[in-house]
Amino acid sequence: MVKISIICVGKIKEKYWLDAIAEYSKRLSRYCKLNIIEVADEKTPDDASDAECDAIKKKEADKILKKIDSQGLVCTLEIAGKRFTSEGFASFIDGSSTRTSHIQFVIGGSLGLHRSVLDQSDMGISFSDMTFPHQMMRVILLEQIYRGFRITNGEPYHK
Repeated sequence: MVKISIICVGKIKEKYWLDAIAEYSKRLSRYCKLNIIEVADEKTPDDASDAECDAIKKKEADKILKKIDSQGLVCTLEIAGKRFTSEGFASFIDGSSTRTSHIQFVIGGSLGLHRSVLDQSDMGISFSDMTFPHQMMRVILLEQIYRGFRITNGEPYHK
């Protein structure tokens, strides 16, 4: 069984996001071993300079990089990444799971991911040109992973 890790910056406090994550985690348990790893986010002042923002992203990156399994596939979620249809994403997960036993998705904080994390990425994936809160992105990612497993298993799903 393939292991899927989601490495993300920040904690989720809202019950409705926690409930959604718990539901998708339960659904995914029949397809993969899911591991959600949270690293603490850094406070960003409202008037932070570019240099301060880079330093904040670097601190978050150092925490993320400690959690990455160097033997696994690393996929960063980034606006400039590759776009998939749901079916294409399903094929990507299916194909990747035949080449590695561990697929890792990395979701950055409010400022995005530092270059040092992007440099460790095997593939950048984009869900949109828009930016989403990390809580919502976590749920969207879980839903698409779940949908992907259902597609590759020939199970019904809704487009």
